[in-house]
Amino acid sequence: MLRTEKGSISQEKRKRLERKFKLESSNTGVDGIKEKIKAIKEGIKELKTEKVKKATGKVAKEVATNIVVETKEAKAQKEEKMYVIPLGGMEEVGKNSTVVQYRDEIIIIDSGVIFPDENLLGIDLVIPDFSFLENNKDKIKGLFVTHGHEDHIGSIPYLYQKIDKSVPMFGGKLTLALAKSKFENGFTKDIPKMKEVKGRTKIKVGKYFTVEFIKITHSITDAYSLLVTTPAGTVFHTGDFKIDLTPVDGEGVDFARLSQIGEQGVDLMLSDSTNSEVEGFTPSERSVGEAFKVEFSKAKGRIIVAAFASHVHRLQQIVNVAQEYGRKIAIDGRSLVKVFEIAGSLGYLKVPNDMMVPLSEVDTLKDNKVVILCTGTQGEPMAALSRIAKNMHKHIKIKEGDTVIISATPIPGNERAVSNNINNLLKYDAEVVFKKIAGIHVSGHGSKEEQKLMLNLIKPKYFMPVHGEHKMLKAHQDTAMETGIPKNNIIIAQNGSKIEVTKSGAKIKGKVNAGCTLVDGLGVGDIGNIVLKDRQQLSQDGVVVIVFTLDKETGKIVAGPDIVTRGFVYSKESDDIIKEAIENIKEKIDDTSNYYSKDWGLLKNTTRDIAAKFFYNKTKRNPMILPIIMEVE
Repeated sequence: MLRTEKGSISQEKRKRLERKFKLESSNTGVDGIKEKIKAIKEGIKELKTEKVKKATGKVAKEVATNIVVETKEAKAQKEEKMYVIPLGGMEEVGKNSTVVQYRDEIIIIDSGVIFPDENLLGIDLVIPDFSFLENNKDKIKGLFVTHGHEDHIGSIPYLYQKIDKSVPMFGGKLTLALAKSKFENGFTKDIPKMKEVKGRTKIKVGKYFTVEFIKITHSITDAYSLLVTTPAGTVFHTGDFKIDLTPVDGEGVDFARLSQIGEQGVDLMLSDSTNSEVEGFTPSERSVGEAFKVEFSKAKGRIIVAAFASHVHRLQQIVNVAQEYGRKIAIDGRSLVKVFEIAGSLGYLKVPNDMMVPLSEVDTLKDNKVVILCTGTQGEPMAALSRIAKNMHKHIKIKEGDTVIISATPIPGNERAVSNNINNLLKYDAEVVFKKIAGIHVSGHGSKEEQKLMLNLIKPKYFMPVHGEHKMLKAHQDTAMETGIPKNNIIIAQNGSKIEVTKSGAKIKGKVNAGCTLVDGLGVGDIGNIVLKDRQQLSQDGVVVIVFTLDKETGKIVAGPDIVTRGFVYSKESDDIIKEAIENIKEKIDDTSNYYSKDWGLLKNTTRDIAAKFFYNKTKRNPMILPIIMEVE
């Protein structure tokens, strides 16, 4: 058998060579030998040619593969990237703020607040952690505001305390007016430059960013979606939206432009998830006006309506129905007064001149000729409706025959406070009307079918639900999958997640600081967990103050301990416990020692330990123990 150096040749080739080598038996002379040698040389030549072909083909294949790999790697390296970073609004309803970064430029979308829950004792507002923006403030090119609700504009003054005041702000006329009013309460008068926009307005900021405003419907006028374009791709942010086909102001959704955007292609879409668990469509705002007519027609006495101050369309309908039934309107609530002033001056709210009356004059009017419009839909303790319900209001006392309309639904976490108000109002035999028993409120957020419609219009490559608790984000994910978006193309992010967006994909790549900043009075961020824990302890078990008096010269205890309590036990009924505590401390504290200034810490800590142990054994409570030392000469 013929063999190559590395093994046997194929059967076919062997036969072919054997035929070449085979000579007739009669050919045994010199010529025959020459022909054999010739045949052998040809066979060797053929084998070498075949080997070269194989080797050449293998090399060519390897080269081609390497070229493809190198091309892909080069493409990946050269592919432009931008980053979408939510600083708020993820796994929560409120505090909405989103950062978009491309190279050395940043834009901000919204800057809102969230109101504190019952665990944040004494806290006024919760705002985003702006440390990322503060550290990159030289890169910020603009703030773009989708609409004028508190959860989207409430932290703007605090934001501008951290970034350059030269950063321009873009938004609708009413949105900017409401944002401007936020700077009035203790903030700098250096208000940032504000640039008014309308639907389809395109704003170019920096070298790379183009942002387009697209008209959408919501529970406030001047609401917009945003299309953000950079060399790395496009991001579409719906803002808060519903699909209202019969809006009160006649300004509908710009379906034509939304469809065009979808045809052009969107790499990543961010969408409002508030009502992602609600089936069907959200009813039109106009339906609320009809429900108000029904309730006004039934009311024989005064009508008290609680509504969101920023819901201009709702306010307009209340005004219209009140006028129709010949009733005057009195307003209670600073935010309502401000909105009436701002929206009225801009032409968004039309109120007849003779229709408004001061709250102090309500009693001079017949009961069936007045509407009291107030704040407090969420059961806020100091809001007008809460004070009315608790019979603590200066001008308004609930009486039989009054009709109270609560034109809102409780925000998650406020259900108990709202329920308490309703129960208190019913005690006075007032007629209380709320969503569960009447159609006097509709949401400003789209339900599942509207979310599907938006997804079908935009047809994004990648999708990220925003503006909602985790369960809402997951429900929105399921809805997106129903419209055909693969699960792998849906991003469930958290506050601080850094989403990398390219022409070929979107994925989470890292995280930035994005916690909460607590606002208490004029203090911003100076209230931490330790202070909140102290407040919680005070609210639960009270405080015990233990006072010693030391001689300034000798450092010896000359008086005390004396004990004062607040929120712990009622002193007059607990004299025995207080006396026993004093004796217990005296026994264990050496009053002959010299407690100079440097030793005060020792005295305080010893006292605190003794008292804490004693009171817990006696009462099973843990009051805050505050030893106080005074000096006398």
